[in-house]
Amino acid sequence: MSTTDKDTTTAAATDTVAERPPVFSVDGLWKVFGPKADRVPADPDLAALSPAELRSRTGCTAAVADVSFDVRKGEVFVVMGLSGSGKSTLVRCLTRLIEPTAGAIAIDGEDVRAMDRTRLRELRRHRAAMVFQHFGLLPHRTVLDNVAYGLEVQGMGRAERRERAAAVVAKVGLEGLEQRRPGQLSGGQRQRVGLARALAVDPEVLLFDEPFSALDPLIRRDMQEEVVRLHREEGRTMVFITHDLQEALKLGDRIALMRDGRVVQLGTPEEIVGSPADDYVREFVRDVPREQVLTVRTAMRPAANADEAGTGPAIRPDATVSEAIEAVARAGSAARVMSDGRCLGVVDAADLLSVVAGTAADVAAGSRAAGAARVGDGGPPARAKPSVGEAPATRRKPATPAAPTTEEPV
Repeated sequence: MSTTDKDTTTAAATDTVAERPPVFSVDGLWKVFGPKADRVPADPDLAALSPAELRSRTGCTAAVADVSFDVRKGEVFVVMGLSGSGKSTLVRCLTRLIEPTAGAIAIDGEDVRAMDRTRLRELRRHRAAMVFQHFGLLPHRTVLDNVAYGLEVQGMGRAERRERAAAVVAKVGLEGLEQRRPGQLSGGQRQRVGLARALAVDPEVLLFDEPFSALDPLIRRDMQEEVVRLHREEGRTMVFITHDLQEALKLGDRIALMRDGRVVQLGTPEEIVGSPADDYVREFVRDVPREQVLTVRTAMRPAANADEAGTGPAIRPDATVSEAIEAVARAGSAARVMSDGRCLGVVDAADLLSVVAGTAADVAAGSRAAGAARVGDGGPPARAKPSVGEAPATRRKPATPAAPTTEEPV
């Protein structure tokens, strides 16, 4: 497959996702702990208090405060924040492992908060499976029987569930370890068992609650690559909770950054890094290598003349600034940003370096536009909700850049 064919395939996939309705839709969600918690979201004065003021006046803590977002089919939606930001409480509210205080949650248009116990069991067993940080494996069971446990709970026969479990064990790279027990496995292997157990029930959505935070760095990287691979092969919808910014940027189609129970910014990795909503987000992403996250769309400009539009190496619109720098350095001239045989713009060394330095005019303009969109009618940033037509951006995983040519974008 040529690079142009790959671009066409990617564009088609993006268009398909854009047409899909949300899997999860969250609107004005609150989870308040403390006495008479219901009064907090119902009272605008209390809802507007800082966490310290709210505790002082009411004795309550708003773990999740007026959060709204949609998760679209096939998207990896990352919720990121420091400890105590509310991210783990939020993901548990999605399936009512923790009961929300106020707000709306829907899965495929069905009201989760209106579900009775039977429908909730159905949701948790078949439609949304959780992968936890602390594995939760049954120590007396083998790998195969741990993976098959959810199917057993569903009432599937022993032979059928073991056959399905064996296929999933192989999918996550544990073939040959089926008869071992959890105590005989490494931390990374145990986490793979937990992932396989969630996949075995074939859920519509996988919910990850900081699943790799307790793993060693090299094992954590391997597990991140495993998630990327599974998503690429299956296109399964995922909600991923993490406190690790690099993990969020690597995995997420979109990222919701939380602070004190509120979403302070929701956007693609490129939007988060290139257009931080406020000083808190700006400090969060300060040390991120911008050239590895931002794409040439951030840097390109119209061609000055026909000669500039017709010569120089061709690069894709979704190529990273880092890849574009390499192409420009090799060619010693400006590069053309090409899509479907059409020149969208050009970038030269000065354009690219201005993006790396954070001085590009379009980055600043994008920041102002993003800020205006988040503020909306004057409400807090957490009230901003993605439009029905909004789709996750197609994310290019880090790859070795190809040698530039003048015929095909790289």
